[in-house]
Amino acid sequence: MNSLSAKLLRSLTPWRDAKVWRVAFSGGLDSTVLLHLLADLAQQHCLPPLAAVHVHHGIQAVADAWPTHCQAVCAALGLPLQVIHVQVPSGASLERAAREARYGAFARLTASNELLLTAQHRDDQAETLLFRLLRGAGVRGLSAMPPVRPLGGGNLLRPLLDVSRAELERYAAEHRLSWVEDPSNADHQYSRNYLRHQVMPVLTARWPQAALSMSRSAAHLSEARGLLDELAIIDLDAAQTLSDCPWLSLPSLALGPLLGLSAARQRNALSHWLSCFGRLPDTDHWRGWDSLRDAAAEGQPVWRLADGELHRAAGRIWWLSGAWLQRVDGRLPWSSPQHPLPLPGNGQVAFLGPAPTGALQIRYRQGGEIMHLAGRGHRDLKRLLNESTVPGFVRGRLPLLYQGERLLAVANLPALAANPQAGWQLQWLPPNSDQGLS
Repeated sequence: MNSLSAKLLRSLTPWRDAKVWRVAFSGGLDSTVLLHLLADLAQQHCLPPLAAVHVHHGIQAVADAWPTHCQAVCAALGLPLQVIHVQVPSGASLERAAREARYGAFARLTASNELLLTAQHRDDQAETLLFRLLRGAGVRGLSAMPPVRPLGGGNLLRPLLDVSRAELERYAAEHRLSWVEDPSNADHQYSRNYLRHQVMPVLTARWPQAALSMSRSAAHLSEARGLLDELAIIDLDAAQTLSDCPWLSLPSLALGPLLGLSAARQRNALSHWLSCFGRLPDTDHWRGWDSLRDAAAEGQPVWRLADGELHRAAGRIWWLSGAWLQRVDGRLPWSSPQHPLPLPGNGQVAFLGPAPTGALQIRYRQGGEIMHLAGRGHRDLKRLLNESTVPGFVRGRLPLLYQGERLLAVANLPALAANPQAGWQLQWLPPNSDQGLS
């Protein structure tokens, strides 16, 4: 066994019990070497089933031939290949859009206790660190690519991060491997290509160990990020209390405990929390947090982020995305109240207990609604919602039950949702907040 195979086998030892190992196989040099190494190890050791997956982006005409090449390589190694076609949306960064489409496909494919292996190596890690440094990234970004992270229902592993590109090239030459060359890799308009072909050679000419040293720095920063994550978990613990609306299946935090932290610890805790829901704001965009945090108590500030919105209401901050960002309106007849009524873009409502008779309808708040309460007479709905401390962003979505022009109930609010004498209660199951690119 050569040194490269031995190094790879050691890095894969903790994953020997996985149900399957899939290799992200582009057909390029790096993934070709990884696949060849794994196929060779599988002949000598008892390993999980091995397979390859090729993502076809459809961006370049030349790429149409790559699945055929990948199929030939896999056939020679006796390995199955799955080809997935993805659509890459147009946008400011084609690189980023293609990467997100590719990893989205990988995430959908990777089930529980399955492993996806990618072939990024030490030089890739150094380029990533340098690229993010030039973009002004913080500790999270400068920790570069982690060796392992969750993906889909399983995990993504980068077992070659301690291996140089030169080692992979020597292996490929020794074993006479063939691979495809992506012509876009030579296009210096792409930032990573410019760093690879123009910047890194100059650095390594002066400092031959530059890639190794930068990779070590990324590892140190990854350790620092781990410590910051531990601090964030401690700081978030006090803020993760139940809200006054436990039926709201929305991520939220109590604002008070966050206000007791320094500004730096606030940003650290929020970064850790928001990373579960989508892309994090850049440095300049963090001013939105200051505005939301410092707004007057009676205000209803909103911080709009790439994949959702952060709202402040009822002494908490709330993450909203997906259906929660769409307006709901209209009047919905409820012809079969013995069955739940789907609400377009707003979950569903149902009765607990026998439904009231007569023509029923679900409406949404328009303003000026009046509701009759036993023992209290007619009351303005706005005041009743204030008494129930319902967050402002929920009020326009609360299903209102009408019988003719009479407001009978407001879903889910303890004092307004039920008729104890008739034995029924109106229950609303809101839509879940779509947690974006997590």
